[in-house]
Amino acid sequence: MLPMKNLSPTQAWQLIQSPKPPPALAPLLLDVRMEIESMYVGRPPGSVNVPWYEYPELTPQPEAFVEQVKREAGSLERPLILICRSGIRSLDAGLALEAAGFTDVAHVDTGFEGELDAQFHRSKLSGWRFEGLPWEQL
Repeated sequence: MLPMKNLSPTQAWQLIQSPKPPPALAPLLLDVRMEIESMYVGRPPGSVNVPWYEYPELTPQPEAFVEQVKREAGSLERPLILICRSGIRSLDAGLALEAAGFTDVAHVDTGFEGELDAQFHRSKLSGWRFEGLPWEQL
């Protein structure tokens, strides 16, 4: 098992766009934000939403999360790339996946929206949207 990789948004997008292996081996981009965040704030195209925690509890359920990721991934060897708002939830979720036996886990270190600026706004300093990468919104 390799230690979890920290990827910039651009590095993650390049990895996802690299030559396509068979679908079972292609990197799976997991959006670990709450479903409503993924839907209304926006998300990378092709990402699969598997929340690390959900409203109203806002408490991680690592075992249930890991089981859902196992179903989505199909294999503990499938490369996983996790993204959240700012890189904190994806790091915690990635550690849980590594502890469960996933062998190729990475996370987007600045997330979808990035860190807060001096005015408490996101997407102004870092993150997927800041780097101008493709995203979709429902």
